[in-house]
Amino acid sequence: MAILKRDPRLTSWQSTLCGGVAGVLSRTATAPLDVVKILTQVGTFHSKQGFLNTFQLVYKAEGLQAFWKGNLTACVRLFPYSAVQLSAYHRLSVLFMDDLGQISPSKAILAGSVAGMLAAIVIYPTDVIKTRLIVQNSLEPTYRGIIHALYTVYYQEGFRPLYRGVSLSILGAVPFSAGLFFMDVSLDRVWQVSGARLTPLQNFVNGCLAAAVAQTLSFPFETVKKKMQNPERPPRASEYERATADLHTTSRSIPQQVAQSHILPHCGGVDVHFNGVVDCFRQIVKIKGILSLWNGLTANLLKIFPYYGLMFSTFECCKRYFLYQNGYLVSPLSNQLMPGVDQSLGPWELQELRKFLRQKNIENRNPSLKS
Repeated sequence: MAILKRDPRLTSWQSTLCGGVAGVLSRTATAPLDVVKILTQVGTFHSKQGFLNTFQLVYKAEGLQAFWKGNLTACVRLFPYSAVQLSAYHRLSVLFMDDLGQISPSKAILAGSVAGMLAAIVIYPTDVIKTRLIVQNSLEPTYRGIIHALYTVYYQEGFRPLYRGVSLSILGAVPFSAGLFFMDVSLDRVWQVSGARLTPLQNFVNGCLAAAVAQTLSFPFETVKKKMQNPERPPRASEYERATADLHTTSRSIPQQVAQSHILPHCGGVDVHFNGVVDCFRQIVKIKGILSLWNGLTANLLKIFPYYGLMFSTFECCKRYFLYQNGYLVSPLSNQLMPGVDQSLGPWELQELRKFLRQKNIENRNPSLKS
């Protein structure tokens, strides 16, 4: 069950652009929730006072602009991610098709999962950079931007940290795909209609519910990945005290955090000490409890409805514009189909047919003179 289904009446670059624009707008609008989610997953001092107080702590410590830390990186990575994912999904779909050109829902989900993993691996360094930019103090930044962050991480820590935690993206795709498949089967039974006949509202609800279940199942892998992407350090007392001075009248001790990397002292720190993926899982459960693997899930679930609402509406607006440009719709403001146009034809096929009909009309208007 793809969230943004590619329309065969659009070209590849049009589909990529529609998905990219929709992703940028929805990602920017819900960036504050994503920042809180990642800070909670990593375990910085901001998240020690609970979900709601994290917003207030971030605002008091760094200001309003802190809620959009790493947003530019997240938006920039959407376009290459969409391009790689769509290309891989198309090739895998062709590979999984039967002799009649049909593909089963389970194989479609498998193709989408593999395509998503390939896209994530290709642009994974940008995910690491996004996490570093979000966790750092924006008032005293270690990184001045995307390029500077890539350069700094590579020359100070090497190439491997840019792919630290990438295995968790691959492992997390298994429960994510299982969640999608489960919701795909369950929701079809609820609606009692085939997926092709669902209304836009039903598709939106399906997307939100499927994303909620799939992300909940794969969230522990995401939490460990975020902790591994960020080098650790103990928070400075002044940061914590300034952020909590107006919230609490009694003084609290600063949570003890063990530094794993002294290279980047301003990048924030996680709340457990670990060596590797398996040890990170073990230490989180041992020190924080098994439910801490889902820290940040509340912010993640809260952003799903506005995120997918904006993404669906923006994608549909962009798609209508290009369908109008390609000659399938009467107007970019409605879904009214162009009379006499075969909607099963691809954009290039329709263009070639129009050229042929135009040439034929010209020939009919200017018949050759016969002696």
